[in-house]
Amino acid sequence: MSLTKEKKKELISQFQVNKKDTGSPEVQVSILTEKINLLTGHLGTNPKDYQCQRGLVMMVGKRRNHLNYLKRSDKDSYRKLIDQLSIRG
Repeated sequence: MSLTKEKKKELISQFQVNKKDTGSPEVQVSILTEKINLLTGHLGTNPKDYQCQRGLVMMVGKRRNHLNYLKRSDKDSYRKLIDQLSIRG
């Protein structure tokens, strides 16, 4: 159910801005999106897992904040990111 190290490294390498980048909004949004997708699948089979549901809501809010920042600072990168991750903007 958790994000594996290999998957996380793959996401970082795919969305990083430069070679040593691990904390840019693009990378953080991609990692949060993958975690959100995993938790959504878990909640489909375990609908009464309220702690997981709370964590999911918090992650969605955190992703929204990162996306709002990216939208304010770099609209082209924002549009590219939401298209790549196929999320609503």
